[in-house]
Amino acid sequence: MLSDWRWDVALLQEVPPWWPPALAAASGAEPRTALTSRNLGLPLRRALARRDPELMKSNGGGANALLARVPISEHRTVRLRIWPERRVAQLARLDGGLAVANFHASARVPLAEQELGRLRSIAGAFAGPAAPLVLGGDLNLRAPEVAGMEHVAARDVDHLFAVGLRRGESQVLDRRVEVDGATVELSDHPPLLVALER
Repeated sequence: MLSDWRWDVALLQEVPPWWPPALAAASGAEPRTALTSRNLGLPLRRALARRDPELMKSNGGGANALLARVPISEHRTVRLRIWPERRVAQLARLDGGLAVANFHASARVPLAEQELGRLRSIAGAFAGPAAPLVLGGDLNLRAPEVAGMEHVAARDVDHLFAVGLRRGESQVLDRRVEVDGATVELSDHPPLLVALER
């Protein structure tokens, strides 16, 4: 599905840590991965998750992944929280100057709001005053606001914000795919797609 959709940058959350290189290779992209939570004993978790992914679910190990079909000139990870669960954001700069922040927030609203506010400040400094910035992911908030950024796409707790870019069409993509005659859901979150340009 990723190889067929038209995109330049994909922001993924709660991805098994061993998936990003394969997803990138299949979709002609460059990957960057940031381990998030549930990665203690990762080799055992991976073995169990490969055997029975429905049983393990997100306990197979977690990561944020950024895939780009545009060269990535800089990548950083920022730890926003250790307790009650590790929360990490990715910051990347693409050739041409676009800055991107990818994040999966805490499930508790006050924590998620605090993390988002902190990430906005860090991402703004990373991007610089004149560079365009996209910030998004599973924010675990229904109606978030991000200071100085336009809300360009949303579905439930998944959101994308941008500054310095013009918004085009946005849509929620189908998360189902046919595999061996059965319908499989790729994720419990349908993908968001938004067109942005300078």
